[in-house]
Amino acid sequence: MDRTRLIEAARKGDVNKLHNLLKDEPFLLWAVALADGETPLHIACDGGHVNFVKDVLNLSPELALELNQDGFSPLHIVSANGHVEIVREILRLGCHLCLVKGKERRIPLHCAVAKGRIKVIRELLSACLDSITEVTARGETCFHLALKNNQFEACKVLVEDVVAFGKEDLLDKKDGCGNTILHLAASRKQYELLDKKLGYKGKLEMNPLNKNGLTPLDVLRSEGGDSEIQEMLSLGGAIAAETLMHSFLVSGPENLVNPSQNPLQNQTDQERQRNRRRSASKKLQDYFKYDKIKDYPPKDDFWPEAKNNGSSIKLPPQHVAGQAVMGTIKTVSYGLFLLFNSISFFMALHMINFLTIGLPLDFELKVAFCALTATYNTCMVAITPDGWILVLFIILSVVMSLIMPVGRGDNVSCQAQGLASS
Repeated sequence: MDRTRLIEAARKGDVNKLHNLLKDEPFLLWAVALADGETPLHIACDGGHVNFVKDVLNLSPELALELNQDGFSPLHIVSANGHVEIVREILRLGCHLCLVKGKERRIPLHCAVAKGRIKVIRELLSACLDSITEVTARGETCFHLALKNNQFEACKVLVEDVVAFGKEDLLDKKDGCGNTILHLAASRKQYELLDKKLGYKGKLEMNPLNKNGLTPLDVLRSEGGDSEIQEMLSLGGAIAAETLMHSFLVSGPENLVNPSQNPLQNQTDQERQRNRRRSASKKLQDYFKYDKIKDYPPKDDFWPEAKNNGSSIKLPPQHVAGQAVMGTIKTVSYGLFLLFNSISFFMALHMINFLTIGLPLDFELKVAFCALTATYNTCMVAITPDGWILVLFIILSVVMSLIMPVGRGDNVSCQAQGLASS
């Protein structure tokens, strides 16, 4: 009963009832917290009852660290709701409360940004500036959350702080998908992010690559494009990933044909090194791409001694179109493969046939087995190069086809005798 009355007092912000209840049962606050995971402090914070929150914090300051069943602390709740006065009261206990991680590793600042609570954002940053560097479990910064929730004023406030304190590198931080805020703005066609009034002109890396290898300009085009945003990106030096990689692979950043058009000309040495590493990864990708010489497909008959003509280029081994190249260059390995593959194939058919004797559609199943056997034999004969391997396979297929029915008959006879004797 006291528990119910305390919860009701927290919802109404009734300070007098709070003290009356605690006179009779001093540990009631913690008893309620242990019962359902949501303390009276959470409830009072949700209702915005400043005086009630102040008294609870004086009585049990430890409750400020408690997470409710949704994974949020009292500071998370008031930050999302925009109760500035309660935020100040909670922060009197210490700025460490700004770094309490809740659901998806979100801190109170993340909740305030997602809801666009400007005053709360300023209070939290003034108490703990380092909280702006925290990321969620999805790798999202405050800037990512601001854009995903269309909170552009909140984004402006955050940008002003990172620029003022020299933390501009946070603007280029990537989330779990490798997207920067520029990728998000391009994907959502958020014109506001590129507004010159935001004060971070020249602070953003214009051509970062996400995990799909796309720059912000690529992302914009993949979403149907927008002429105004594309023009703004282009004026800022944004280019497509293909153009970016081609510039590095062909000329390098220092030897471009027209250096004045180089979007990376103002980058630091560290950024240039990072882009060189990207070009190295691109070369590795190119190595595994299809090559006309290295990955020559057997479309036609090919005889290198007739077509090489003294060329220094190493050509593929001779082969006949439609036949297994392995059978030509690795005869023994191919022979072993064909032997054991055929044995397993025929034995599998035999076991299935034996286990289905007497079942409905038995005749139809036998027709299917015959067709499957003929298909397999025809295919193997067609792709196996002429020679002793082909002869071996023909003999094997004939022998296995004859042995299977005989073995089945013996097994059926033995089974029948066993049943009769029992």
